[in-house]
Amino acid sequence: MKRRRGIYPLLMLFAVVAMTACSCTKKTVPPPPGYGPETGSGQAGSPGAMEGAGNRWRALGITTQAQKARFLERAAAFQNEDVYFDFNTYTLSDAAKKILAKKIAFLQRYPSVRVTIQGNCDNRGTEEYNLALGQKRADAAKEYILNSGGGNFNVNTVSFGKERPVAFGNNPAAWAKNRHDHFVLSY
Repeated sequence: MKRRRGIYPLLMLFAVVAMTACSCTKKTVPPPPGYGPETGSGQAGSPGAMEGAGNRWRALGITTQAQKARFLERAAAFQNEDVYFDFNTYTLSDAAKKILAKKIAFLQRYPSVRVTIQGNCDNRGTEEYNLALGQKRADAAKEYILNSGGGNFNVNTVSFGKERPVAFGNNPAAWAKNRHDHFVLSY
């Protein structure tokens, strides 16, 4: 009986400590510069509008809200236009080269952005074969960009093979949509 009475005060003490620990207020830490809401003092498009935005935008040569909006619009277009390939090949078509020419112009305008080219395949073939083919497709686009003579661009490649289909189905239309390079920007 005495043993049971010794447990209750210990449990009560534990409960009080737990309640005290949970009732502490959390401290709010401000975000580092360049993250979180911008604190511009000027109108959109004025030089003061980018104050507090951090070095991220300045590194891209962007100093106004209008320039930032234009960059974000161009970046979205860059990422939303993929390069497509014929079945079982990594040769760039004329249409693919036209798309890559637009991407090169963007990279010349914003040389500090980083690009990751993601090579993809349709669901036919083995996993190993598709990973290798996806890598060859990504490398072909990278080589074309780097050999354009436009500058020293920061371009990386990765192959997803058939692991990230954009179109589901086992038909020629779905296969054609899945044989592509996708471009992702980091800035």
